Amino acid sequence: MAETRVGGARIRYDDVGQGGPTLLFIPGWCTSRSVFRKLAPWCSTLHRTLVVDLPGHGESSLPGMDFDSASVVDILRSVIDASGARQVVPVALSHAGWWALELRRQLGRRVPALVLLDWLVLEPPPAFLQAVRALQTPQWRQARDGLFSLWLQGVGAPDVIRFVHEDMGSFGEDMWKRAGREVSRAYAQYGSPLRALSALSPTLPTLHLYAQPEDSAWLEAQRSFASSNPWFQVQKLPARSHFPLLELPEEMAARIGRFIDSLVEVGNPLDRLAPSPS
Repeated sequence: MAETRVGGARIRYDDVGQGGPTLLFIPGWCTSRSVFRKLAPWCSTLHRTLVVDLPGHGESSLPGMDFDSASVVDILRSVIDASGARQVVPVALSHAGWWALELRRQLGRRVPALVLLDWLVLEPPPAFLQAVRALQTPQWRQARDGLFSLWLQGVGAPDVIRFVHEDMGSFGEDMWKRAGREVSRAYAQYGSPLRALSALSPTLPTLHLYAQPEDSAWLEAQRSFASSNPWFQVQKLPARSHFPLLELPEEMAARIGRFIDSLVEVGNPLDRLAPSPS
């Protein structure tokens, strides 16, 4: 385990494996880095991996009484700098994708590609926005439990169910309200992740691996977008939960590996011959 300090906060992360580009695993709100405990080891056989605990999550401390998405991005940049990584490909779970996008804006070609995991990349359904708003009210617990039920719908895997209720369920009112506030702000500002991705100049190779929602129209809309925007790829996974990385880690690692390999083959500036220092 490694750590860095940002504004008095201790930020802890795992640093394993070798080979560039470095994969930066970013959990979503109210999720510790243990969500990557199955996926990251598979990926680290070919790439250096950094797996971060967000501020106030897992083994990282809070940077102050409150913080926002800009603070999280600053902390992620500090982890990248402390690690000495030359290039990083963020592997971002759900709404951590907003931070991955901002890293690209700030670091440019040091972020040569994105991997997004189970994110609502289209215009969010009204019911979801309503739930996110409810997280910011005294009814936050009911809103959270409603999201848990949605994320675990039809799921029978005990380890996935346990993770959601024990890891995510361990976060209290302040963090869930903060999550609701920051996710709401991002959608209000950009409309949808695909719209925000399209606004990047230049655009960059992006892979979206997801399991939910189980809706053919949702997949077709993303495929239609991909047909007009060849920098974007979408792959639907045969998993049930919002956390396919806990259900299909080996398969997801293979898909991520093939994505990065394909970029090397077409000449994308991924420097695999000079791995970032360990």
